[in-house]
Amino acid sequence: MARSGALVVLALAVFLVAAAPRVTEALTCGQVVSFLQSCIPYARGQGQLTAACCSGVKSLNGAAKTTPDRQTACSCIKSTVAGLKGIQTGTIAGIPGKCGVSVPYPISSSVDCSKVK
Repeated sequence: MARSGALVVLALAVFLVAAAPRVTEALTCGQVVSFLQSCIPYARGQGQLTAACCSGVKSLNGAAKTTPDRQTACSCIKSTVAGLKGIQTGTIAGIPGKCGVSVPYPISSSVDCSKVK
């Protein structure tokens, strides 16, 4: 289950990598968690996908403007999800698409964040 949680974090990190304008400040893990926190209940199968979750995913995608930002987001998501229980891997992999966010790579706990561009 912790691995599934990591996938949720990964999925969100993926959003960051997909589209990104330039940001002057580096993205922090705290910001990543804040953007995606509202997605956790859905990722655990405890309700429907919310507008707040999609808003967070879109905001994270917009905030991850550089390769280092996207790699930070990916790593943060993986480590955060690893500590969560009950995360459904298939559910998190579909969050970006359901939120209208295009992700150029699969959302998976096996993603090598150092290779995220």
